[in-house]
Amino acid sequence: MKSIPKKPDKLQEEERQQRLARAKRLNLALRPCLLALAPPSDITVTEWAETKRRLSQEASAETGAFRVSRTPYVREIMDAFTDPKVSHIVFVAASQVGKSEFINNAIGYIIDEDPSSILFVQPTVEDAREYSELRIAPMIRDCPSLRAKVADPKSRDSKNTIRQKAYPGGILTMCGSMEAHSLASKPIRYLFGDEMDRWATSAGGEGDPWLLALRRQTTFYNAKAVECSTPTIKGASRIEKAYNTGTMERYKSQCPHCGGWHEIRFRDIRFEYDTHIVAGEKTYEVRDVWYCCPGCGAVSDERTMKRQPARWEAANPAALTKGKRSFWLNAFVSPWVRWEKIIGEFLDARSDPARLQVVFNTLFGELWENRGDLASEDEMLARREDYGTDANGESVEVPEGVLVLTMGVDTQDNRLEYEVVGHGFRDETWGIQYGVIMGRPDSGEVWAQLDELINKTWRYADGQGVRVSVTFMDEGGHFTQTVRAQCDRRLSRQVFAIKGFPGQDIPYVAPPKRMLYQDADGKVKGTCWQYQIGVDSGKQQIMDDLKVQEPGKRGYCHFPDRDEYGERYFRGLLSERLEYQPKKKKPWVWVKLPGHERNEALDCRNYAMAARKSLRCDLAKIEKELKQARGQISPSAKPARPAQAVRRVGSGSDLGFDAW
Repeated sequence: MKSIPKKPDKLQEEERQQRLARAKRLNLALRPCLLALAPPSDITVTEWAETKRRLSQEASAETGAFRVSRTPYVREIMDAFTDPKVSHIVFVAASQVGKSEFINNAIGYIIDEDPSSILFVQPTVEDAREYSELRIAPMIRDCPSLRAKVADPKSRDSKNTIRQKAYPGGILTMCGSMEAHSLASKPIRYLFGDEMDRWATSAGGEGDPWLLALRRQTTFYNAKAVECSTPTIKGASRIEKAYNTGTMERYKSQCPHCGGWHEIRFRDIRFEYDTHIVAGEKTYEVRDVWYCCPGCGAVSDERTMKRQPARWEAANPAALTKGKRSFWLNAFVSPWVRWEKIIGEFLDARSDPARLQVVFNTLFGELWENRGDLASEDEMLARREDYGTDANGESVEVPEGVLVLTMGVDTQDNRLEYEVVGHGFRDETWGIQYGVIMGRPDSGEVWAQLDELINKTWRYADGQGVRVSVTFMDEGGHFTQTVRAQCDRRLSRQVFAIKGFPGQDIPYVAPPKRMLYQDADGKVKGTCWQYQIGVDSGKQQIMDDLKVQEPGKRGYCHFPDRDEYGERYFRGLLSERLEYQPKKKKPWVWVKLPGHERNEALDCRNYAMAARKSLRCDLAKIEKELKQARGQISPSAKPARPAQAVRRVGSGSDLGFDAW
């Protein structure tokens, strides 16, 4: 029997080292898969947080062990994270309700109990760095079980930096929504997105950042994704759309009187307050705040409602079959925010739309609709007022404060709709008359009725009169040539054709231009003056004015308590909102609200407001003339203008347009 020659010791050692290297490479390659296939931990995120989470003074206002009992509404969300039937969680939350602590607890649980790869996306790189330093780092430092597994970023381990934390079995990577290379590379099992309404619309030109990140989970059968954000603008909110695809759960408290379950919302909060003037500015002192049950109308205080039983109720439970749960929470249930503070911030911000939006988003937990606190047509109907009666008992057409009248006319194929608007000091406005003239715009009868409005003397309570100074008429539609021709014939009465242009960068009122008009055979018959107006600027101005709540303040809008200013009018006036559409070159566009298809009232008001912008006049002089005519002040040496009908007009030089 032949003996097998032995290999030299050096060759044996080289082969042994090669086998070890191959085994090591194979083990490293399979380790993530083996970890993913390993049975999940037998404790939930809630149990982990209550037994292992520690809070220091630097990381939280409440130190010591983490207590879920302070925020029972978060327990359901944390338990959903460890539910094997749930693969996707959406959490829409106001400030100071525990959103960040939910994220922290979930990340801590993964590192300690179910190690795997994590991608945590913030709006920007700076946000990711700040969150890591202020939230993640203190949590790791304060929890012994985490501190033992994650190396200090100052150590020699290059895998541990401010935005990257390595631990046995995985790595936590934190990045901004613009970092395409971080969103579209390595496979990850757990994905977290925070403050998603502030994310970039595209990750460096490579598309939607959330979809890019989701593609990295395709190799994991047990992947989980979490979307969190404070809500922002309705229609432009990323988190709103995500919420609507889930179970759509709201946190509802039980009324101590009727036993009904309702979400505590701002519309059901009642309050009393005192107003003080300090250094010329208004300050508010909230005295009483209580909750009015929408079911029975009974009143309860804050302490009672925060101690009542509460539960999550789903509007779309069928979404659970797809593994997606979504939650929406406001600050009225937060143990750290008093209702008195919330109402105080609302009162301080209600005259400033930009500040008011912050209150709606971060405290009320509501989407901002760019309509301020005028939530419905009913509130506008309630603002209507009685303009009074004259000596004969007739309704006053023009109330005190109105100094100039303008008219806006919207052209439709079978009618004209119009509004006469009064204007006073500080851009205060009064609705005078809204109406419809039925008939085709090329009909002589229609124009005869419009002439009656243009030439009419509108009366104050004391019999003094005023006429419409300027009329702006829409030339759009199928009757452009007719409108131009008719406006040219009425130039002496300051009737102008207008053409509206959308876009935030279009000026509200530009100098007029000469435009040709033709007859039915296409023959040029003459020219007319045409104003081109930025309708988007006008709509924004109108919506801002409607938010002013106190008469006498700049921009306040008065409406008469008459039938033509009814629900139909206000549905048209409040028919559009500003919406963000990222795919468009100019993404902010005005769109019609569902159920508000008719927007003629908004257009008429827009044209009447533009007409006032085109008119340069001395309101103080007009007021003086009216007072002289009424005998309220002694007449000047120069005779006052006759009392019967005062017409406010502006010449071409008054408007600053020398061309005409």
